[in-house]
Order: sequence, then C-alpha cells, then structure tokens
Amino acid sequence: MPGISHRQDEEEFRGATGSLFRIALAPTVWAFHFVFCYAGAAVWCAKVGTEDGVTFLRLSILGLTLLALAVIAWQGWQSYRQWGPHDHDDHVEGPHRFLGHAALLLSIISFVGVVYVALPAFFITSCL
Repeated sequence: MPGISHRQDEEEFRGATGSLFRIALAPTVWAFHFVFCYAGAAVWCAKVGTEDGVTFLRLSILGLTLLALAVIAWQGWQSYRQWGPHDHDDHVEGPHRFLGHAALLLSIISFVGVVYVALPAFFITSCL
C-alpha cells in the first residue's frame, strides 16, 4: 500500500504475531494440563498405588491446576485488554481487536476445561 511505510508494516506484523500467540496459549495450557493430570495419575497409580500416594496425587493435580488457571487467567486479562470495549464511535473491529476477542473467548473455554479436567481428583479415593 502506498501510505504504509516498511516500519509500520513490521510493527503490524509483530502485533499480529503476538495476537496469534495469545490465541494458541490458553488451549495449549489446557492440553498440557490434561495430559499431565491423566498420564501422571496413570503412572502414579501404576507405580505407587497406596492410600498416601492418592493424597500426594490429589495435591499434585491441585497445584498443577492452580498454575494452569493462573496462566490462563493472565492470558485472558491480556486478551481482554487487547480487545476491550474501547470508546470509539465506529463499530468496526480491526484484525488486532478481533484476535484479542478470539483469544479472550478461548481463554474462557480453556479455564472451564481445566476445571473440569481437575474435578475427578476431588473424588478419587484409591487407585483401584
């Protein structure tokens, strides 16, 4: 485009790359949380499988869940700030704001997903 300099083009690309990273972060944290919780529980129960082991397993899942929720909440806040309802007269949503909105919605879904993945840890009493 004739009115855009090379520097402006680079800055726009850098902003879009950050937005794409934001879109992928929350679902990736959810996926890793899922794998670590279920694979960790399977390996732990196969190797240890004692009553005390279940308590350690539950506390480990709780710690991992709190860490995942903190990362996703931070990501959601950053996405909200990118998308946030701005005081503009125009209702046109540019690509940067759209990506922030999409990342916020994915953060909400991922937050709920992490909570649901961790729920069985509250109910397990043994590895059998």
